[in-house]
Amino acid sequence: MATLADSFLADLDELSDEDKFQGEAGADAENMEEDIDGDLADLESLNYEDLDSVSKLQKTQRYNDIMQKVEDALQTDSNISNQGFVLEDDPEYQLIVECNALSVDIENEIIIIHNFIRDKYRLKFPELESLVHHPIDYARVVKKIGNEVDLTLVDLEGLLPSAVIMVVSVTASTTSGKPLPEEILQKTIDACDRALALDSAKKMVLTFVESRMGHIAPNLSAIVGSAVAAKLMGTAGGLVALAKMPACNVQLLGAKKKNLAGFSTATSQFRVGYIEQTEIFQSTPPPLKMRACRLISAKSTLAARVDSTMGDPTGKTGRVFKDEILKKIEKWQEPPPAKQPKPLPVPDSEPKKKRGGRRLRKMKERYATTEMRKLANRMQFGVPEESSLGDGLGEGYGMLGQAGSGKLRVSAAQSKLAAKVVKKFKEKRYGSSGATSGLTSSLAFTPVQGIELSNPQAHLNQLGSGTQSTYFSETGTFSKIRKN
Repeated sequence: MATLADSFLADLDELSDEDKFQGEAGADAENMEEDIDGDLADLESLNYEDLDSVSKLQKTQRYNDIMQKVEDALQTDSNISNQGFVLEDDPEYQLIVECNALSVDIENEIIIIHNFIRDKYRLKFPELESLVHHPIDYARVVKKIGNEVDLTLVDLEGLLPSAVIMVVSVTASTTSGKPLPEEILQKTIDACDRALALDSAKKMVLTFVESRMGHIAPNLSAIVGSAVAAKLMGTAGGLVALAKMPACNVQLLGAKKKNLAGFSTATSQFRVGYIEQTEIFQSTPPPLKMRACRLISAKSTLAARVDSTMGDPTGKTGRVFKDEILKKIEKWQEPPPAKQPKPLPVPDSEPKKKRGGRRLRKMKERYATTEMRKLANRMQFGVPEESSLGDGLGEGYGMLGQAGSGKLRVSAAQSKLAAKVVKKFKEKRYGSSGATSGLTSSLAFTPVQGIELSNPQAHLNQLGSGTQSTYFSETGTFSKIRKN
């Protein structure tokens, strides 16, 4: 059991540990505050009023060296196919990889300059950034408009679609912006010129890469073309990066947000990037373009993987993939097979075997058309038929009531089946020989006449003929015994 002194010592140790922890935490907090202060100092030192402090890519040595190499390479022909070493060791391929990385840096630099232009020009036309989304288009429009208030005096044809031009003109007439000061306007125009210069440099880089795509990626170029292949490689960051990318992401490379300005989205193509610039996509009917885009992206990914390993330098695999794409699209456009008329079966010359026998004959007699129905189905020429409701309404009676006594009921003749039933009943009751049974009696008790002697054979003859007979038989001898 711990003593009171031991418990005091344990409490003192815990207090010392807490003080040490608080001291370390305080030191970390001080270091963090120093880091934050340093970051804030760096942010404050960045002057957003100066364009050179925002855009620094064009002044770097790497940018100037790569652009000089690209200009020199465009003036000379490529000899990469005559090299016998590995593709990754070729200096021209290394330049292509550097150009791909530089194109990504140029894109980022254009976005930074776009933000600078947008912040400056927001005072003049704040609604323009929501109407024109692409940075290069925005820079061209800002440079074209300047401080002009009436946009009807500014010709924007060739810079924007006609629908967007109409929306921009209407919005500019009701904008709340004010003209910019001359100094801020000049900085904005300089930023637009720098963004356009970077866009021209990017196009030059893509032109160089496009000219070498026949040797770097022959299979990919065979499917989508050299220009689209260069753009895909530049956006993905190289051929190896493009080969590692799934087909669903290759489809989206180069896709940008489209501003429809409130117009219908029925004819717009979404989720499509540089693939829509291919010849196959353009020649595909509109209902099949999305399916064709997915197919082209899948085959392009396979071709990029073949090119990344130099599996087929001749480009035969890419041409085979392109033929498969064209055949599938052609197959999609074929109409469905027409429904063939089904010919009738060949009639049998031999008569079919029909079931016969007593059961079938009974069934035919049971369901045979009666004389009453036959008369109801017939009509006499020139004589109107009677109907159930009169005046030709309801069910017609045909020739019923017109032939004979004028009654609707027709007496049905005794059928053969009924005659056979009577004969069978007679044989079962009196035997097959027709002799009278020994148990029968000629005495019959009647409530009025008492006991009567009758001839039973005559009574059976009356049942067989089906005619009504009198109570006493004419042929039989009888005598009456009356009770007194």
